[in-house]
Amino acid sequence: MKDTIGGKSIILRVELQTEAVHFGQLITVITENGGDVIAIDVIQTGPNWTVRDITVTASEQIQLEAVTGAIKLLQGVKLVHVSDRTFLLHLGGKIEMKPKVPIQNRDDLSRVYTPDVARVCMAIHEKQENAYKLTIKRNTVAVVSDGSAVLGLGNIGPYAAMPVMEGKAMLFKQLADVDAFPICLDTQNTEEIITTIKNLAPAFGGINLEDISSPRCFEIEERLREELDIPVFHDDQHGTAVVLYAGLINALKVVGKSIHEAKVVVCGIGAAGIACSNILLAAGVKELIGVDREGALVSSTSYNNPMWNWYAERTNPNRLTGSLHEIIEGADVFIGLSSGGVLKRGDVERMAPRPIVFVMANPTPEIHPDEIEDIAGVIATGRSDFPNQINNVLCFPGIFRAALDCQATTINEEMKLAASAAIASVVAPQELNKLYIIPSVFNQEVVRRIRTGVIEAAIRTGVARRMPREFRSGGSI
Repeated sequence: MKDTIGGKSIILRVELQTEAVHFGQLITVITENGGDVIAIDVIQTGPNWTVRDITVTASEQIQLEAVTGAIKLLQGVKLVHVSDRTFLLHLGGKIEMKPKVPIQNRDDLSRVYTPDVARVCMAIHEKQENAYKLTIKRNTVAVVSDGSAVLGLGNIGPYAAMPVMEGKAMLFKQLADVDAFPICLDTQNTEEIITTIKNLAPAFGGINLEDISSPRCFEIEERLREELDIPVFHDDQHGTAVVLYAGLINALKVVGKSIHEAKVVVCGIGAAGIACSNILLAAGVKELIGVDREGALVSSTSYNNPMWNWYAERTNPNRLTGSLHEIIEGADVFIGLSSGGVLKRGDVERMAPRPIVFVMANPTPEIHPDEIEDIAGVIATGRSDFPNQINNVLCFPGIFRAALDCQATTINEEMKLAASAAIASVVAPQELNKLYIIPSVFNQEVVRRIRTGVIEAAIRTGVARRMPREFRSGGSI
């Protein structure tokens, strides 16, 4: 899940009349309204005045608004301006393109551009796969969105989606040295999106679909996977699924249960819910029941949503019917991808002993972890302020690093399972406990292990067009 929770921060530039107000009074006003002063910088001073920049953080935006409102009422203090540190970080965008080699003279110019570049062009024209050797295609991913389902903000359009896609490109580069470029399309027409991405594909080694609403995202991904020979990966579906299963691998170890015998209830059968269910079925879950607003999905019922009909045919083997509160009876695992507050303490009490509860709705989980801490075997959320965050940032950098390095034609289910196993393996057996089942997104071992496992799976399943050197002499295959 994407992390939408985090501390808020602003920089306040204030001018104080030192004869009318003491600096300590200002600090008191800030702290009383929920702000935490983390830095103070003196900008200018005079005989009876001073200008200072005060960096203030708070857990919620409303607290910062209360701070600025209170300062405006304080006699002897002028609030010159407020700088939001997040907005400052985004000024002019967060990414840039730089040449790998400098152009210092006419000879350099002729080699990188005309006339010598023509020989490179013809080498690719004669053998198209040379594009992987001689262009950025080898290490470049397009991060594509139409802005129709951005974070928890909904359909805010392509312009407003751009900061998120830029951020994703930053993560690709920092975590896995993948060059990613944000592409926000000014259309939400399924056919236009498919056609546009196909026309862009020659420049890229992979396509990361992002924040495209359901159910259109299913058709877009499926069609592109069929019609392109490069990996197409809808991270909102499969990234969440990979990290969810990684967490579940370790959670089951903590509570001493088998995935083959566990009763699993998935609440929220949208894009992420379906992808998570698919990977769990592939991993060996036998009894998996999907629940949405109409209750448990069952094959004997016909739904208006075609994906629900498809889902119902493949799940709920015992044809259970009823609401979430009925279906959860005796369940070993609850996976929430729905909305805040739908799960009650009484529901968790009716689950099997030491239940695994993944409540991943953001920003408000299906139940607050504190309410069930004493009865749950393991709890995970989509938030960074609780243990065991299920964050798809753990997945996509490494899985694309692997796909690019072996020039995979697709990212199949075996590769996703390998990625999950790799993420889970980063937590050593002696470290594993109910509060630590998933590694940090900044753990440098994550990408390395995902790369190895996913390349092995790609080679084993015949979708790798290139075998990296370390795998050629037996390696780990």
